[in-house]
Amino acid sequence: MLDVILPGTGGMLPSDTRWLSCCWLESQGKAVLIDCGEGTQIALKKQSLRLGNVNILLITHYHADHISGLPGLLLSLGNYGKTSPLLIAGPTGLERVVNALLTIAPNLPFPLELREVGAGDVINADNMRIEAFRLRHGVTCNGYKLTLFRKPVFNPEKAKALNIPPPLFKVLHAGNEITLDDGRTITPDMVLNGERAPIQVGYYTDTRPFDRLSEIYKECDLLIAEGMHGDESIHEKIQEKKHSMYSESAAIAAKANVKKLWLTHFSPSVANPKEYLQTARAIFPNTYTGYDGIKITLPEDK
Repeated sequence: MLDVILPGTGGMLPSDTRWLSCCWLESQGKAVLIDCGEGTQIALKKQSLRLGNVNILLITHYHADHISGLPGLLLSLGNYGKTSPLLIAGPTGLERVVNALLTIAPNLPFPLELREVGAGDVINADNMRIEAFRLRHGVTCNGYKLTLFRKPVFNPEKAKALNIPPPLFKVLHAGNEITLDDGRTITPDMVLNGERAPIQVGYYTDTRPFDRLSEIYKECDLLIAEGMHGDESIHEKIQEKKHSMYSESAAIAAKANVKKLWLTHFSPSVANPKEYLQTARAIFPNTYTGYDGIKITLPEDK
């Protein structure tokens, strides 16, 4: 299972009602965090998330509302006892930006691994695959797609029929074959129910829409996408700033045939994101306006 949470959903600057946009994805005690604008560590704590579980930090781009909270986040991770490595991945220029910010967060108790990623680059971590894609913003900007591969379902009835001792069930479920005392070799496929579909989550903010987005995020279980504004009367202004409207992200979701769309990265001028929700739902009915703390556990059809 994969828990997905938006601790913050705001764009440009934090407000009384929204922290800056970020995304937390966690499976089996290991978490990926996307972006860390000002105050992100506070937004995470408000959702009772265990900061020490973060193993990977993905940065979309180097505008302040997506990166300026890095020193505070790193110091908080250290204060909460993190000692395991943290991988930070982002577009070209990552090392220069991170090293500059580290001047106010020196002597961390855990090592950092910095990795620049761009179009087509992949990060493999345990049973998760993270793909990076270039977006169309005013600066170099990445979108990401995370795929969580799931183990096949273990069938204890099949194991019992083969007279396999219960202590060996876990060994088989982990994908290892065993040899019984009677000489028989048992392979995992003999006690499993077959492959399960992976869980896929797409994430993008700060971009003008383009056709390939619907190919990149095709049939994702959840697409988290920018909804800078829903008022079509200011479409031209949003376009000039290279952001996306509710309607544009809804159109991408519909064409990609995703299961669910969450809108995020709202303009500070959008006091009530739900006010424009029907604009998006007219295009893609399964659209939801994100809010700080919105959460889902995937897959929903367990």
